[in-house]
Amino acid sequence: THIPLTCTAAPVFDAQGRLNAVLDISALSSPQPKHSQYLALQLVKLFAVTIENANLISRFRHHWILKLSSAPQFLDINPEYLLALDDLGRVIGYNHGMALLLKGAYPTGMIGVPIQDILSLSVRELTHFLPSCPSDRRAVSLLGSGHVLFMAALPPPRPSLTHAQPPERLIPEPLAQLSGGDPVLDRQIERAARLLNSPINILLTGETGTGKERFAKALHASSQRRSRPFVAVNCAAIPESLIESELFGHLPGSFSGASSKGKRGLIQEADTGTLFLDEIGDMPRDLQARLLRVLAEQEVLPIGATRPVAVNVRVIAATHCDLENRVREGRFRDDLYYRINGAHFTLPPLRERQDLLWLIARLLREVEPTGATTLPELAPGAIEVLQAHSWPGNLRELRNALGYARAVCQGGRIEREDLPEILVGQARSGALGAVADALPAIPSDLPLDADGYLLMSYLRSARWNITAVSRQLGISRMTLYRRMKRLGIQSPNQRD
Repeated sequence: THIPLTCTAAPVFDAQGRLNAVLDISALSSPQPKHSQYLALQLVKLFAVTIENANLISRFRHHWILKLSSAPQFLDINPEYLLALDDLGRVIGYNHGMALLLKGAYPTGMIGVPIQDILSLSVRELTHFLPSCPSDRRAVSLLGSGHVLFMAALPPPRPSLTHAQPPERLIPEPLAQLSGGDPVLDRQIERAARLLNSPINILLTGETGTGKERFAKALHASSQRRSRPFVAVNCAAIPESLIESELFGHLPGSFSGASSKGKRGLIQEADTGTLFLDEIGDMPRDLQARLLRVLAEQEVLPIGATRPVAVNVRVIAATHCDLENRVREGRFRDDLYYRINGAHFTLPPLRERQDLLWLIARLLREVEPTGATTLPELAPGAIEVLQAHSWPGNLRELRNALGYARAVCQGGRIEREDLPEILVGQARSGALGAVADALPAIPSDLPLDADGYLLMSYLRSARWNITAVSRQLGISRMTLYRRMKRLGIQSPNQRD
């Protein structure tokens, strides 16, 4: 029935390099030879690129957009490559042509990469490439390859005087470095940027290891208190008998075992700065009332003192517990809960973040030995294991895994076997368990050569999803079916 039907299609990619749509031209019949489809193919490819570029320019119209081409004559009319930058000069979007051009240097994408790492220019030099400049004098070169391109820089539009819009809020660098493009985290960061210098107390929640202290430090470093102390207190790590003196301090000889010189508490140490109370859900209830007074009155009473000491602290609290549930159970004071919950931010777990590859690259830089000049390369098998793991320990677990792999790998390349055994074992058992019931016994006389065994491994890994495997191999489903038939491979999903 469908043999006369002809389809000519081209992929349409979004501004992060992901397949977003397919543009197709179909006809009910094709009476001419197949080469007659070449014109349709060129048309559909041309319009797919046009759609990609129009989408990128529309989406990032309030940001810097760089147009690049090999020839200056077509720079403003039909650029080959597009890059969108934020106000700090980092890549926030690119077209598929740019992805192909830099695939060797950035195989996992360019989101978050500074423009000076890609082109031979800095953010300050972008104004030298405005359309008012002659096109033949706007040449730049790609770092690494030295390939010369011509560029036109489109600046963000200025707000009109008649319809003045509030200026777009810039995300300070310490906060911006927390995300590589995850939309959920980006929304939290944008909200937090509005409260940087507000006296409102902040509550951070999320699973253990999601980076609550990193978030708190970034808030402090982005605020006007950045030059003042940042004092972190783990309420669960200090012994209950010492937490009161540690937080509030004490006068000389105020209790048995107290220092003869007295001691300033951590709250006073954080004066004019930020006090980070980690795991506040584990704070003893009798100390919660004293902390409430500090937050309400901005003063602290050391043990043994009769007069309070005024303090000026910004409090950021964090917990992985369900504080609302603890309030209902009577284990946490409701008045303290509402005092610290001036603004509430929930950090997403690692398994839900869409910037995992960016995080891996960043954490690899952090665990790199001192003096190293190049980052290790991640083998595809290692990336597959890292992407498949659920990461119950979140960022802390990922950092430990990468630190271990960096220490044991050889030749500057992290292979699958260099990762911790628990990750590799879970990935292997998960893949085998998912298809164990579906896999038939492979006949000993099956004429599988090296390519045949590779094809069988693709099919097993994809749970015999023919469409997924054909997409991975870059061939049509009919071609894949023909190869399977030639090799005698039969899907266990096939029904007689």
